[in-house]
Amino acid sequence: MEVKNSDMGSLKVIGLEKAYGIRTLFSHVNFEVMRGDKVGLVGANGTGKTTLMRILLGREESDGGQVVIDHADTVGYVEQQASFTHDTLYDELRSAFSDLIALRAEKERMECAIAAGDVGAEELAVYGNLVMRFEAMDGYDFESRIRRVAFGLGFSEEELQKDVRHFSGGQTTRICLAKALLREPDFLFLDEPTNHLDIGMIEWLEKFLQSYRGGVLLISHDRYFLDRVATRILELDHAEVTAYTGNYTHYMRVKNDRRAALQNAYEKQQAQIKKTEEYISRYKAGIKAKQARGRQSQLNRLERIVLPPEAARFKYFAFAKPTECALRVAELEDISFAYPSGPRVLDHISLLIRKGDGVALIGENGAGKTTLLQILVGEIEAAGRVKIGSRVKIGYFSQQHEGLDPSKTILDEICCTYGLDEETARNYLGAFLFHGDDVLRLIGALSGGEQARVAFLKLMLTGANFLVLDEPTNHLDIPAREAVEEALMAFPGTFIAVSHDRYFLDKTANCTLELKDGRITEYLGNYGYYLMKKEAEAEETAQEERTSEKSVRRTPSVQTEQGRTEKPAVPKTAVHSAIPAARRQEMIERTEAEIAMAEAELKGLEYEMNRPETQADPVRSHAVAEAYAAKEIEIMQRYEKWEQLTEA
Repeated sequence: MEVKNSDMGSLKVIGLEKAYGIRTLFSHVNFEVMRGDKVGLVGANGTGKTTLMRILLGREESDGGQVVIDHADTVGYVEQQASFTHDTLYDELRSAFSDLIALRAEKERMECAIAAGDVGAEELAVYGNLVMRFEAMDGYDFESRIRRVAFGLGFSEEELQKDVRHFSGGQTTRICLAKALLREPDFLFLDEPTNHLDIGMIEWLEKFLQSYRGGVLLISHDRYFLDRVATRILELDHAEVTAYTGNYTHYMRVKNDRRAALQNAYEKQQAQIKKTEEYISRYKAGIKAKQARGRQSQLNRLERIVLPPEAARFKYFAFAKPTECALRVAELEDISFAYPSGPRVLDHISLLIRKGDGVALIGENGAGKTTLLQILVGEIEAAGRVKIGSRVKIGYFSQQHEGLDPSKTILDEICCTYGLDEETARNYLGAFLFHGDDVLRLIGALSGGEQARVAFLKLMLTGANFLVLDEPTNHLDIPAREAVEEALMAFPGTFIAVSHDRYFLDKTANCTLELKDGRITEYLGNYGYYLMKKEAEAEETAQEERTSEKSVRRTPSVQTEQGRTEKPAVPKTAVHSAIPAARRQEMIERTEAEIAMAEAELKGLEYEMNRPETQADPVRSHAVAEAYAAKEIEIMQRYEKWEQLTEA
């Protein structure tokens, strides 16, 4: 592969090819990512998305083609599997500035030499250039920038000194994000960035990427995330990349329309071919033989329409109807729970799940969602009372898939467990995207996503009428998620699901429970309804605050009745009208970036303020609350500055 420099301000891929042995991953791939583009790269697992991204980064060789990128452009990369080289979080984040740290060390060495009078005019010139480079790279600010980004991603001051090996999967993802964002690269490459993140952090990342001024190329199976972030979609399918303008929903609509139009054209052409062949067969030896030969020549020259292979997808079938059960499927009464030496996770929770409910349980990582499910199925004992209704049979899907035998084939796992014949078992497996010889693979050799599909199918075959699901779509690609969704939507029983997949929750749930600060709030609708209600609540609160502010606001004057001096109002145009348009636009963009960073820092402070450890420490809690209030004032001031600049 050839990597070229360019001054176009874009990343351009020309004729890229990659194969492993006789298997072609992709060929003749062409696309371009401009600064400011937000491009989603989609496709089933195993199609080569991560390989393509690694080739663009120069971490893997292609078999042909070239990648053209401006030599001055920087690229940040967030990969699925993190590898850290330092002990503490702070040192790991600091390593993103290794070049700046080396530059600062050289600057300090030369300053010592200058102070000792050991340098001449030539060395002084070198020192001057070094200082200019250091300042141009914001060398004096990088230490504080580490904290701003870390706090924006929900890390606390104390966690900066924590061993990186002791962070959770979601925290590890955020560490990788922080390292990539610290240098504000021109192009940001993200491989499954929402894995292990809770909904709150995913929403923060969405807002950050929406306002990010560089180019973004992201691999994701999170359809809701792609809808909120992507402005273009690249689909890698059957070794080809096809570009679509718009977000994920628009891409699917256009793709389906194209497929329908192609299918229609194909059927019309096939009908015409059949009619022509019948004419040729009838008249090839008669008086119209000349015309028949002419039509045969036309048929030979005809460019045949070829339909692309159908993507693997869910095939509808009906599971055996589960047995009837009580209308009150499960009840939790006054449930409280705390881990040893830890804060209380669940605080006097009462909950009723009714027959036919599809319940989504959402909340931040660590809020206690999985704990609540484990209490419900009897794996954990808690204070309070759990009552399961008459004739209720629970089927539990855990994230670890403990019920699978790694030594069996997929087919044997299904046949032996449920006494099915091979044909029936293959039909069920086909519905969950296992076809042909796939069913003969060992469970132990499957990927996490493939094991999840087998585990979910087994769950559906148990005959359970109440499904308890802990992250059922984790590690699944989009076709597999659709298979799980379709199976669940056809399920006539009751379920409760913990998931960060908002698209999945929107399609399957009819009730949303938010677990926060140990308490449950119920919203009688799917995730979209929950969002609508939360936005309405936030707007109502904001309106109340605006009304309160108006009631106490005074007209600015030099002196108040209490003798306090206030700053008199200054007409906006008097301040900004003389600023050249280009300079004002630059100031607007910088102010917008400052607002985005300040809001990220506020999110970090909010996260820290709500942590049980902080709330248990009055001194720390007070300090964080003060910092939060100060940050709110700072954001308000920056918005005022932005309004002045944009209205001038």
